[in-house]
Amino acid sequence: MSDYDIIVIGSGAAGLTAALNLAPHRKVAVLAKGALGGGATEWAQGGIAAVLEEGDSFDAHVQDTMIAGAGLNNREVVEHVVAGAPAAIARLAELGVPFNIDDDGAGWHLTREGGHSHRRIVHVADATGWAIQHALEKAAVANPSITILTDRVAIDFATGRHASDFSTSGAVHGLYAFNRGTGEVETLTARATVLATGGAGRAYLYSTAPRGATGDGIAMAWRAGCRISNMEFMQFHPTCLYNLVVKNFLITEAVRGEGGVLKHPETGHRFMPDYDERAELAPRDIVARAIDSEIKRDGLDYVHLDISHKNPDFVRSHFPTIYDKLIALGIDITKEPIPVVPAQHYTCGGVLVDIDGRTDAPGLYAAGEVSQSGLHGANRLASNSLLECLVYGEAAARHILKCWDELPETPAIRAWDESRVTDSDEEVVIQQCWGEIRRFMWNFVGIVRTTKRLERAKHRIDLLRREVQDYYAHFRVTPDLIELRNLVEVADLIIRSALSRHESRGLHYTLDYPETGAIADDTILVP
Repeated sequence: MSDYDIIVIGSGAAGLTAALNLAPHRKVAVLAKGALGGGATEWAQGGIAAVLEEGDSFDAHVQDTMIAGAGLNNREVVEHVVAGAPAAIARLAELGVPFNIDDDGAGWHLTREGGHSHRRIVHVADATGWAIQHALEKAAVANPSITILTDRVAIDFATGRHASDFSTSGAVHGLYAFNRGTGEVETLTARATVLATGGAGRAYLYSTAPRGATGDGIAMAWRAGCRISNMEFMQFHPTCLYNLVVKNFLITEAVRGEGGVLKHPETGHRFMPDYDERAELAPRDIVARAIDSEIKRDGLDYVHLDISHKNPDFVRSHFPTIYDKLIALGIDITKEPIPVVPAQHYTCGGVLVDIDGRTDAPGLYAAGEVSQSGLHGANRLASNSLLECLVYGEAAARHILKCWDELPETPAIRAWDESRVTDSDEEVVIQQCWGEIRRFMWNFVGIVRTTKRLERAKHRIDLLRREVQDYYAHFRVTPDLIELRNLVEVADLIIRSALSRHESRGLHYTLDYPETGAIADDTILVP
């Protein structure tokens, strides 16, 4: 059993921000599911939204966030996060993140994305996430108070129920984690735990999320007694590359922000003005539904995103990562359009937290995509996600340090017990269940929903839940089994949340309830 002051589960922007803010005062362990940079942060192309342009204002950023979120946002939280953006960017710059500079050298180069009324996206070309992840990793690795534990797959929280002296306090005292290197389950204890494991995108067949985005933290928190909120709001990015070999390459929103237009691949018709007066700069849910409508109506495989009318040097300099990736696939974006389809992109719901990142479980905090802070509402505004990671990672650390003496003492936790299980002899069950979940979630709980489809999905997830529970009870855990168990849990939470919302709002669009209700209420599931 290893003992730390604080354990951070997740090594992306939220987790490393929390760790770096805690490290001057406490001993911190950071768990990565695979390699240190294997999470979603590194994949983020766009940037960070912040009020830095003359003529822009915090009020305008707040208003844009509230409009995109279809009124479901917590205004106090939105104001808190928006106000913290300039300082968060300044701290990243101090860590060495090379944000693009304006042509006149007077300040950051700002781009614009869908749903924003001003240019306010600070970026590093089209690889902002990679640059931020690299800078945070470098600082964390160099910090003697931070221990990096890679290849650890979180299984469940260690709570009072796992203590040598059984307790029903509900407090979290660390976790059990599978060590890929040794093949053993470790018991890791701490006085406080920060959950920063990302979203649940891999519950869907098509997703821009990394392979490890299987909703682990959300499922673990649910099993530990935490409320889960707004899981029906799964954001689908409108423009994922359609390619039979490369299946999850994102084409950033900034391509549309810089003049890219969406066209019917057969007629060449620019169709977004037919759906919304903001055309390609409409919020993501509207653009994704428009593309979905075009594809389904005409039996298309994809639509075209075209920025070839812009100066080639401009395109190459603003989108070097995308240009290089696509030129290797035989697509020259300076001369021809990009085939794109919508794909699951972001989990707007998650573990319910307060403004300090506290969950319902004493000693457990959450930050980033795993959480539901009230920032995003029914639809995340572009480039607010990295911002949330930075602000809430710091907020959780600040509260932990401020209230250290009030956190529950760490009891003796029992070791993981494998005395009643054996090695599996039918791994094919895991792959079959995983594939089945992702397919019916895509077909029945996707961009456009109906009650009948949701009920069919619920029936299937109930059957799979029983199968997986039986499998889990009899065989030793493996990373694949841990992820499957969590996928079943989060898929069920998504379906239950969607069935309970009898309106269309933001990312939840159902043909049976196409109107938006007069009152905006969060969906809150209680264990």
